[in-house]
Amino acid sequence: MNLAPPSRPRRRPSLTPMIDVVFLLLVFFMLASRFGLDTVLPVPLAGGGSGYTGAPRLVEVLPEGLKLNGVASDPAALTGALAELTETPGDTIVLRGAEGTTLQRVVTVATALRAAGFTSVVLVE
Repeated sequence: MNLAPPSRPRRRPSLTPMIDVVFLLLVFFMLASRFGLDTVLPVPLAGGGSGYTGAPRLVEVLPEGLKLNGVASDPAALTGALAELTETPGDTIVLRGAEGTTLQRVVTVATALRAAGFTSVVLVE
């Protein structure tokens, strides 16, 4: 006589809770991670300085070109033309983006001016 309970087939463990935890961890790490490097572009706003002195130095960034004091200028010759208008590298250069110009284009011109040694680039609207 067999007194042991009848054997039941063994159940496989459910993988649903583990999959839920994996997806929650995936979402957490996607939201918590940084996918790109943020850089800070130091651009002082107009009106917050000691004033503007000297020759006019307005660089207008157009969608397809540049203007220096209202005259079309070649991007390669811009730094040379600005060097003639400034006395020191710390002189203020006013940078204005024209309508339809992308922000990336304005930032590229500002970065190029800073790389050329101009330390005081002011962004106006």
